Amino acid sequence: MTFHVYNTLTRQKEEFRTLEPGVVRMYNCGPTVYGRAHIGNLRSFLFADTLRRWLEYQGFAVKQVMNITDVGHILADADEGEDKIEAQARKENKDPWAISRGWTELFHKDLAALGFRKAAANPKASEHIPEMLEIIEGLLQKGYAYQTGGDVYFEVSKFARYGRLSGNKVEELDAGNRIEVREEKRHPADFALWKSDKQHLMKWTSRFGPDGYPGWHIECSAMSRKHLGDQIDIHTGGEDNIFPHHECEIAQTEAFTGRAFASYWVHSKFLQVDGGKMSKSLGNVYNLDDVLARGFQPRQLRYCLIRGHYRAPLNFTWEILKESAAALENLDDLVVRLRKAARGEGASPSADDGLEAVGEAKQEFEAALDDDLNVPRALAELFKLRTLVLEGQLGQSAAAAALQFVKKSNEVFGVMQTEEELIGDDVQRLIDERQAARKRKDFKESDRIRDYLLAQGIVLEDTPSGVSWKKKG
Repeated sequence: MTFHVYNTLTRQKEEFRTLEPGVVRMYNCGPTVYGRAHIGNLRSFLFADTLRRWLEYQGFAVKQVMNITDVGHILADADEGEDKIEAQARKENKDPWAISRGWTELFHKDLAALGFRKAAANPKASEHIPEMLEIIEGLLQKGYAYQTGGDVYFEVSKFARYGRLSGNKVEELDAGNRIEVREEKRHPADFALWKSDKQHLMKWTSRFGPDGYPGWHIECSAMSRKHLGDQIDIHTGGEDNIFPHHECEIAQTEAFTGRAFASYWVHSKFLQVDGGKMSKSLGNVYNLDDVLARGFQPRQLRYCLIRGHYRAPLNFTWEILKESAAALENLDDLVVRLRKAARGEGASPSADDGLEAVGEAKQEFEAALDDDLNVPRALAELFKLRTLVLEGQLGQSAAAAALQFVKKSNEVFGVMQTEEELIGDDVQRLIDERQAARKRKDFKESDRIRDYLLAQGIVLEDTPSGVSWKKKG
């Protein structure tokens, strides 16, 4: 089976084919750096990372670009108003450039903590002004844009395919549907490519005047083109990016290049918190620090946010995160048990017992991810393997094959502890002392050592063949 992905542009699953054999050019809409990325943002970014990992699992060379929006994103995604970063700078009485630099640095730290693979580039909008102006000039020359004073707008009526991604029709777009009426616009849906405002703090000089700054949409078109070329394979983002952001990206890019922009547009659903929308007023807008403060690990949050299908709503509660941590601990336990069975400990007497089942699990795992990145189905195959090893149905050869497969599967998910962990001589000495205490029936001392090790993160499990241990998830 080959990879099929749901294309928002065509509203159907399609077989994935690249423009260049073996190479994937992927652009991910990144953060606007006026605050800390919350877990809803992280779900969208983790989806992109998982998608990349699956493509690399299949042997593709993935050139991934995730941008940093550090200027031009107006409050309420409008053409007019205050820049989100400048608004935050006024609140904190800081320089807007300091605001964007600080949050950008923290964003990269969050990604590293969560195990993201590094993108080929994380371009900043503010560093691509010449590329934006090049596209704007081209759109003016081709008649797709018009200038009014120091502002430049894209004229949507000139682009026949406008609305194809979102399903919106130009004639039906008016004020109130994320569209702002301005007297200088020829149509309410026309969107800003370049704006002029003396009050704007982050600005550049161009032939349109000394106080200019880019529109939000033109930034991604310019950065994608700079780092990936005129055409790309996949463009991702959250469902809120479909309109107006991605719709406008398509229009301005294809009007400028005369070529199809992205082959596949892929969007993740919102994350719900406590069954509803995240809201500052409800106090449920959580970030990575909030998760760590509750005693959870970054990889446990990663598992929690990737465990559902990206096109389905996903709910987050602290109890669900606790359940996710327990599920992940079971996957870690699977690795430990498979490693021991591969050495013959607790394995079925027949070495090849379960070999066919392992092959089927691998096949179903890959089929699930080939089917529009169906992570829940793929995870289910790993838990099936755990049942087999718990029941002693895997022989030594089958366990070795299963261990190899599970380690390979973790290249996609990036959550399990797959490397064998060594314990120090002092810990082994305590385990030996506990065993000696049990033999002389000094259970008080035995329990004390067990509890002490547990407090150090070492979990002991007494089995007929001896003491088994693992590090607490």
